[in-house]
Amino acid sequence: MSTNSSLFAGELRRELGLRNQLWARGRAHVESYGNPPVIVYAPEYPADEDLPAVSPPAHLTDEAPARLCRHGNFFDASYAAIASRPEWMRRFDKIHAQGRALPKAERRWRELDSSMSSDALLMNVFCAPGVADSAEVKRALGVDSDALPEFGWKARVPLANGRFDRTEVDMRWGSLLVESKLTEADFQTREARIVEGYRDFAAVFEPELLPRVELRAMRRRTAEEFAEEFTQEWEAASQDEGAAARVFQAEIVARAREAEPVEAGYTGYQLIRNVLAAHAAGCSFCLVHDERRPDLREAWFAVMAAVRSAELRVRLKVLTWQELAGLLPAPLQEFLDLKYGIVQSGRLASPVGEVAQIE
Repeated sequence: MSTNSSLFAGELRRELGLRNQLWARGRAHVESYGNPPVIVYAPEYPADEDLPAVSPPAHLTDEAPARLCRHGNFFDASYAAIASRPEWMRRFDKIHAQGRALPKAERRWRELDSSMSSDALLMNVFCAPGVADSAEVKRALGVDSDALPEFGWKARVPLANGRFDRTEVDMRWGSLLVESKLTEADFQTREARIVEGYRDFAAVFEPELLPRVELRAMRRRTAEEFAEEFTQEWEAASQDEGAAARVFQAEIVARAREAEPVEAGYTGYQLIRNVLAAHAAGCSFCLVHDERRPDLREAWFAVMAAVRSAELRVRLKVLTWQELAGLLPAPLQEFLDLKYGIVQSGRLASPVGEVAQIE
């Protein structure tokens, strides 16, 4: 599963990288230092902090040029809607976790700036005017509320010790919780002692049916343990040292790995936690992923199969961005096609070389 996940995720990242290299032309952006680089966009106004918490903000008035309300990672109408709502704009408070791999700028890079961000894709879709009011979209997701979506909703998942895990859910819309995925490799693994520490874990799941994994605790050895190998244990052999040196160094690392303590764990930790959040809040839960990532759907089905209650299982759903795309306004569909390669199921996405600007 992990091998397939890496292959599917890598291929999708490659396509998104190519699409965004073209999409970024004429838009404020930088490239990360990695290989291949990731496109990261900047808002085309001084800084997020300059947005006043009033409605409408000054830069959205008729006197302000439209270009001041643009962010290359967002559909223009979606970004204007986000900027007009402080509760949505607060999602830009989250700093980019790999900011050190990006060129320095006056404004710190945010997670939502990244072309690979699944949260940005989620907000592009559900913040677009008309989407939250669409009866077809609501029907597809099983939403019966007129409330606006909430992003980064803090759940209260009970722990066995009487405390709560305030896990962050990507979106809550009425009684629906949504986890958004795009290029993430997997749903994370976690030690069994942590996962089994949730109060309702055994009541909600049949633990023996959940996918398990052995986790090795990584640690650096002390000099006394492997005196003659200590300095070479985690240092990659130079290409100039020849094949024999690289093989010798690989053997040292392999022996170190074998010596690491093993602890039982669960895969699909994010999904397990979200199901527990839905159970605690009396909500439904939906995973929204790209159809080019069948590995994510397979991982979700493995977790769903371990849910004890039939009543809870029917509240657990899965939807692809492609299935959702056909229900969206035409300009937003064009944006998703060009920037993400996401089109209605049964249609072909535009070739990468034909990515153009949307004026």
